[in-house]
Amino acid sequence: MADVNYPDEMVETMVATYEAAPTIDTARTLAEDMGKSVKSVVAKLVSLGVYKKKERIAKNGGKIVQKAQLVKMIQDHYGIEVPSLQKATKIDLQKMVDSIA
Repeated sequence: MADVNYPDEMVETMVATYEAAPTIDTARTLAEDMGKSVKSVVAKLVSLGVYKKKERIAKNGGKIVQKAQLVKMIQDHYGIEVPSLQKATKIDLQKMVDSIA
């Protein structure tokens, strides 16, 4: 669905170009070619359901896991609640999860 700032032809081109190479660099190129800001192009792609946010990865290349998730895994495994586990370091919590997995 086009609007005043993005006619149908522009939207079609933008979507096709981005889907062929879904990177922020593509969004930057589109913005430059269309005389728009990168933020505007990304916002339009998001509203169209096309833009996919880059997945964050941990320094070790793995999936990011929150401390709260680790605490929940430990508590679920043992069937107990231990609120003070939140104060443990993430490294120690990960060691505990690894040992029960």
